[in-house]
Amino acid sequence: MKNKLIFSDQGQTIVESALSIGLLLTMTLGLIEGALMLTTYHYLSYAARLGSRYAMVRGSQCTGFTTACPAVAGDVTTYVQSIPFIGVDPTKLTVNTTWGPAPPTGSVCATPACNDPGDQVTVTVTYPLSGFTVPLIPAFSGNMHSSSTMVIAQ
Repeated sequence: MKNKLIFSDQGQTIVESALSIGLLLTMTLGLIEGALMLTTYHYLSYAARLGSRYAMVRGSQCTGFTTACPAVAGDVTTYVQSIPFIGVDPTKLTVNTTWGPAPPTGSVCATPACNDPGDQVTVTVTYPLSGFTVPLIPAFSGNMHSSSTMVIAQ
């Protein structure tokens, strides 16, 4: 009877199940966190594109808008932070807007603001990532950013 208990494998299934379920849950949570990061990046890309479009149509010669004509960096920041998106805190968004000369290298801006038709506007949106919490993987934090450049139309 004593030898029969020593060589028994009755608890083997429980140990294998615990290890398998732990690994499966870690992979599932990692997949969910990765999808949330991808969603956040998609939003940042979308927000940068909308911000650069907002500034692109509000150059030095814009007409037809009651406000922000021509647009300045604060106007673009306010606009980008007003875009609602689930899971992203707009108060944590950092929006950097820069105007530059026309695309050909060596060109010079006609006005100091570089917001004439044909010049470029670049909007960079940055968002802090934190809370990447997957069991057995070290915590991750950092900044995610995206930028969009468009040629000013008016």
